[in-house]
Amino acid sequence: MPRRTNALATWLQRLDQGEVAAILTHRRDVGDRLLRSLKDLAYQLTDPDSVHRAEGELDQGATDVLGAVIRLGHAASVDAVCAELRCSAQEFDRAFAQLKRRALAWPEGAVLKEVNSVRALHARPRLTRGHRGAAQAGDDRVRVVPHVHCGWCRAAAAHCGQDTFDARYTGGSRRGDPAGAGPAGRDGVLRLWLELAVEAQLLGLDRGRLLPTKHAELAALAGAWQRMDWRPDPEQARAALRDYAGQSGAELRRSTLEAFSAGHAVVDTGELVAELVWERPAVHEARATAVVIAELEALALVAGGALTPLGQALRHNGDIEAAAVRLMPAATDRAVFQTDMTAVVDGLPSTLLSSTLNLLADLEDNDTARVWRLSAGSIRRALDAGLSADEVLLRLTVVADGPVPQAVEYQVQDVARRHGQLTVTEVACCVRAEDPALLQEIARVRALQPLGLRFLAPTVLASRSPVEETLGALRRAGYAPKGVDGGDRSVVERVRPERAPARGERRPEWRRTELDDLELTQLAVRLVEQERQVVGRGTPRANAARMLRDQNVFLRDEEVQLLASALVDGRPVRITYASGPRQTETVLITPVKHLDGVLSADCEGGTSRDFPIEHVRKVLAPGG
Repeated sequence: MPRRTNALATWLQRLDQGEVAAILTHRRDVGDRLLRSLKDLAYQLTDPDSVHRAEGELDQGATDVLGAVIRLGHAASVDAVCAELRCSAQEFDRAFAQLKRRALAWPEGAVLKEVNSVRALHARPRLTRGHRGAAQAGDDRVRVVPHVHCGWCRAAAAHCGQDTFDARYTGGSRRGDPAGAGPAGRDGVLRLWLELAVEAQLLGLDRGRLLPTKHAELAALAGAWQRMDWRPDPEQARAALRDYAGQSGAELRRSTLEAFSAGHAVVDTGELVAELVWERPAVHEARATAVVIAELEALALVAGGALTPLGQALRHNGDIEAAAVRLMPAATDRAVFQTDMTAVVDGLPSTLLSSTLNLLADLEDNDTARVWRLSAGSIRRALDAGLSADEVLLRLTVVADGPVPQAVEYQVQDVARRHGQLTVTEVACCVRAEDPALLQEIARVRALQPLGLRFLAPTVLASRSPVEETLGALRRAGYAPKGVDGGDRSVVERVRPERAPARGERRPEWRRTELDDLELTQLAVRLVEQERQVVGRGTPRANAARMLRDQNVFLRDEEVQLLASALVDGRPVRITYASGPRQTETVLITPVKHLDGVLSADCEGGTSRDFPIEHVRKVLAPGG
């Protein structure tokens, strides 16, 4: 790696400010205000993680050229690569320009160099031509009124609020599909809506269960879709709501969304998929991209091959909520009550209607027409909330489209007549004593008021605190209570061992803020100007010493100076270098030239050899 980094640094030194700025613009992750030299920049550009990110921006043709350069190695030249890939010089120039702009490959004389940590996984033995068949509908603007399937997420949320709902490891659900989910019952589609509902905070995970949350903004579904990082795979069933790290699903979705526009419609999505796969093979795969397009249509982000107003707002960071409201049909505030104790709502219910019916009834069907069923249990729930029978009937009358059936009135009055005949009081524990006077005294102690003591009988006090807390409070107040279990057996208390507190929640990993275009240009100007000043400063011997010091971490300063003097003056010097694993060799040389981290020298016996600077371990005078 050091040798490759040195070669890249040497190439960077030959570029002008605009060319270095172009590299920084295409490799924004390496832009850092703390970079001191082009050598530092070369180290950042050869970082494996940075190279991997840059490789993901290449189209298939550039990837093929990069793969050919890697395979050919030292024999890589323009003619050799063109012959290897059977492509024209124009096709090669277009692809190689992408590599140069990202410092993934560059020319070194007649030879082509590449960053050796790159693994062109998508490279092919022939250059893949661009797929340009994706037709668009000219200037004809597509006007569509999409149908937003938010009802499926509502169905999932409603179902989870009423019953246990778990995700299988292979997709689907254990308790059946949400009522009225319709097409969402298929594993792949159901998984999409579950993931969206959780990402948009409509549903939350609690000890393996799915439960509705307090955050019920359906407009958040579109934004949540962009954040999902799992990659769809129609051939492999995968469980919903499980982490699949490193799949770049968010980048796949973002890139697919950007392929659509509002003013032109894509006629053949198959042609679009083929073009996206060619443009960014590291991100797009044909089947996954086709599924993402189906997701776009299901979410009403794309309709008729063009972006909808909701899709435009998401792509251009517009007002997503306003766009979603415009797409949603008008809400109704009336329900039709029937003699079978059901309330039918045709269309989207208003907030008032939903809250009323959710309190007084249970959602039974959540398809195009929503159905709530009133029952003794649902009416009792409203009475428990503090409503009277008259208030329940009044609320039903306010939202009813017509008179409330007598069957509903009889049911409400019957449940209200029996409601409250029995009461159940919550008690955490009881305090008993044979002496009622002692309990009277305890009930008056101010320090025991947090226990919420109240009499159930002259010899029984109820406490709202658990047994351990009640025992502790009584003992701190000067009493000596005894703890017993439900069978009046004494409870033996054990001293709990001390435990250190757990460390706090880890903070999110800090990430450096990327520089903008102006800052990247200023950085390029500073690095190039600084390099020119360093190269033009001092004697040739000092410049040679500086380059040798950058390329070798083993030599002492006096050894670097000795080797630099021998290189400039053409004098002999004795070096010890690593010739193999745990092997060294000492030879007397006369340096001839120094290029790309390699020292060319004449040796004893009239032979010439090349010595990588990074392998030199010691430098001595000729007689040393």
